[in-house]
Amino acid sequence: MTSLVQTAANVLIGTGVRANAICPGLIETGMTQPLFQAARARGSESKIGQCNPLQRYGLPHEIAAAALFLGSDEASYVNGRVLAVDGGLSSTLPFVPPKPARGS
Repeated sequence: MTSLVQTAANVLIGTGVRANAICPGLIETGMTQPLFQAARARGSESKIGQCNPLQRYGLPHEIAAAALFLGSDEASYVNGRVLAVDGGLSSTLPFVPPKPARGS
């Protein structure tokens, strides 16, 4: 993905078009609905997304906010970038929540 976005940004030099991408983490959408339904049926919904530092899954509006930012004037100097919106998952693989100290 990174190479594609960087190549597009360079091919479009001088056109005023910026090329960026969003790499979402696990987001509750129609595509992931079976996973969420199965977890809810098992009573394990709280475990969905526990492998990222925010310890939760993402919501569609969080991806939409990133897209709105990239399309806004506030991001007018952002070009050729891939924005990970994944709760920190890509920053630390695999994430293991710290265990409480003994006696706590």
